[in-house]
This record gives sequence, structure tokens and C-alpha cells, in this order.
Amino acid sequence: MKALFDLGNTRVKWALFDGMELRPGGALPHGGNVDFVSLLKDIPDVAEIWAASVAAPGLDAALSEAAQSRWGAPARFVRSTAQACGVRNAYAQPQRLGVDRWLALIATHAHGAVPAVIASCGTALTLDALAADGTHLGGLIAPSPDVMRAALVGNTARLGDLDGAAVVEIADNTADAVASGTWLAAAALVERFVAQAARRLGASPALILSGGGAGRLGGLLAVPHRIDAELVLRGLAHYADNAVAVG
Repeated sequence: MKALFDLGNTRVKWALFDGMELRPGGALPHGGNVDFVSLLKDIPDVAEIWAASVAAPGLDAALSEAAQSRWGAPARFVRSTAQACGVRNAYAQPQRLGVDRWLALIATHAHGAVPAVIASCGTALTLDALAADGTHLGGLIAPSPDVMRAALVGNTARLGDLDGAAVVEIADNTADAVASGTWLAAAALVERFVAQAARRLGASPALILSGGGAGRLGGLLAVPHRIDAELVLRGLAHYADNAVAVG
């Protein structure tokens, strides 16, 4: 049994993997600090601990120390490489590709050899295009709707109360205008990227959404899609299961 951890910018997610089935354990918001000792206490004994992190290094160290104490072994942190599990990284400096994006690509390729676009809506909105043969074409990074909203609040005077806003095509009040502008901007970027990727790939890609904002974003899209809330953990499981063959 393997314990898997996805350390994001705002949440820690974990799961167990027995080589066949991924069993999600939960998600915990964090502000740069997690009591991993208490968290790991309720997870059964495992043979290996694997992790992917885009969080601050201190959080990585805290997980490794807690894993060493709980199971006698530190966590093994995955890094983005030039290639792994049949996927080839488009970045000239492969380590600069966020490991969460890298593992999402690996999970998508493992699921089926089809061209795909992955859109993750969390702290950032990230987009990646993947050919059927595992070639990563590259992608885009933009602020998520929540970050765009926070930027407006922090840099604009007299916006007023923005709570309870609705997303509409044309807003008649400031709260709805901000919510609509930020979420529709994200949806428009996803749809544009899918169209551009289709031209590059020579086929319509499958669109996969992940991240905490995936459900809301999906409701605004005019293109077919599916949501995979555990995409990074699935990629981590596949990577861990094929670690000997990773290059």
C-alpha cells in the first residue's frame, strides 16, 4: 500500500493506492502549516510514501518528518523531468513545469492515448495540451477567478460588497460584474486554448477539468468536458507504480 500526498498552494490532499484502486482520503485547507503528525496518525500502515508539492519547502519538510516518525521512512517527492511514463515534457527546463501539471499530464496519458487539454482551476488557472503519443505541446498560466477578484479588491477603491454575486452575461451591478468578468474570462481562455490546441493537434482534444474551481468553471463552458477531482493523485499513483521505468 502506498500513501500519496498532493501539497497544493492552499490545500493538502491525500489518498491510498494499492496498485489497483485509488482511495481518496480527503482534503485539508492550509495556511502554510499542517499538523501532519495528527493527520498521519489516522492513516493505516503503508510501505511507501509519495508526494507532489507546489507548496512552500517548509510544508515538504514537515510531511517528511512526520512520515519518518509514523512509518520509518521519509516521503519521496516527485519532480518534473524531461520524460516519464510515456509523456515528454515541452519545457526546455523541465523542472520548471509545476509538478502538479506534470502529474496531471501523466494521469491523462495513462487513462487513454488521445489528444487532450487539461485545465486546472485552483489558485492559478493552468492549461496544458497533450498529443495522443504523449508529447506535451506546452500550456498557459493565468490567475484563477478568485485571484483576479482579490486583485481587484486590493487595487480598486469603493468596489463595495462583492458577496453573493452571480455570473451573468451582462451585469447591472458591481458585484455581479466582478464575478461575471472573472469567471467568464477564465471560461473564454479555456475555450480559446482548446480551439488553438485542436489546430495544433489536428483533432478535437478531450477536455479534462481539475482543481477546486472545476465544477463552477465547467458550468460556464460551451465545449464538452469531464471533471477529475483526483487527477494529480492519479498521476502520482501511476508514477509511483512505474518508478523503476521513469527516465
